[in-house]
Amino acid sequence: MNPFKNISIEDYEALLRFPAYILLYVANKDGRLDEAEKRSAINFSHIKTYSYNPLLTEFYRDANVHFAQTIINMDRNLPKDKFKRGYILEIILEKLERLTLKLGTEYAALILQSMTSFKEHVSDSHHSVLLDFVFPLPIHALTIAG
Repeated sequence: MNPFKNISIEDYEALLRFPAYILLYVANKDGRLDEAEKRSAINFSHIKTYSYNPLLTEFYRDANVHFAQTIINMDRNLPKDKFKRGYILEIILEKLERLTLKLGTEYAALILQSMTSFKEHVSDSHHSVLLDFVFPLPIHALTIAG
């Protein structure tokens, strides 16, 4: 069963932008989208097309088609002010979260779990292996920024 057949084309296209909005929301934490975040997200979106729950394979394949260009366009069109940008992104992400409910409980849970995983992956894109080597135990001042 394809849960996406029960939603409009506009709703499906909005859901396809969900990962890009998450990337921009995480990137807004420091006020800008940097290359490490962009690379990490793009690499992760490619991985998702073949390594996540098979029920989401088609979704990630479709989302991946124009992912990089979508990020660039969205970044360009959102306000540059960190607080305005964050506010708008929060509203959009809340709408997308509610939109997933149209897919049914099972698929909504899968999409939301996947988006949470994606957010964590992008957030960790700055995490340094050197930090783990030099400071193998968590140090509050170093870990709160992540």
